[in-house]
This record gives sequence, C-alpha cells and structure tokens, in this order.
Amino acid sequence: GVEQVKRVAVIREDECIGCTKCIQACPVDAILGAAKHMHTVIESECTGCDLCVDPCPVDCIDMVTVEPDIRTWTWTPPKSGLIATDRQGASA
Repeated sequence: GVEQVKRVAVIREDECIGCTKCIQACPVDAILGAAKHMHTVIESECTGCDLCVDPCPVDCIDMVTVEPDIRTWTWTPPKSGLIATDRQGASA
C-alpha cells in the first residue's frame, strides 16, 4: 500500500507576532504560546488540518511534509492465517 503523507504546521517563529489566533483555531491544542510572544507547534500533536494557517495575520505558518523516519513509520502486520513457506515452497 501507499503510505499517507503526513503534513504538519510549522510557525516561522521569528515572524510570529503572538496574536494567538492560531492557538484559538487549533482543534487539538497543538500550538503553544502566549499573547505577544512567539508560538510554536508540537509536531507530534498536530493533525495537519490546516485550520491555523488562514487566521494568521502575518502569514508565518507553513504546512510541511514530514518524511517518514524511525519515529513516524508504522508497520502493518500481515493478515492472520497466512502460511509461511521456505524457498522451495515447504511449510515452515
């Protein structure tokens, strides 16, 4: 199967004015910050819903693709009932 591409919000913190509009828009509370201070996204909590991007008045939120790595890759176990065989086709 084809793996779904995970996208998360990333705030360019040096451009953030601390308006809290993204915090209010985030349905899963994945953004940390306080009024008039820079905000940041907790990557592991972000669902990639994109709801924080439009409210940002300074357009400092980007949606970026998270490349699968050892932390994000998941393995789908084989279906039960399969019979393992060796190279000659004999049951293991």
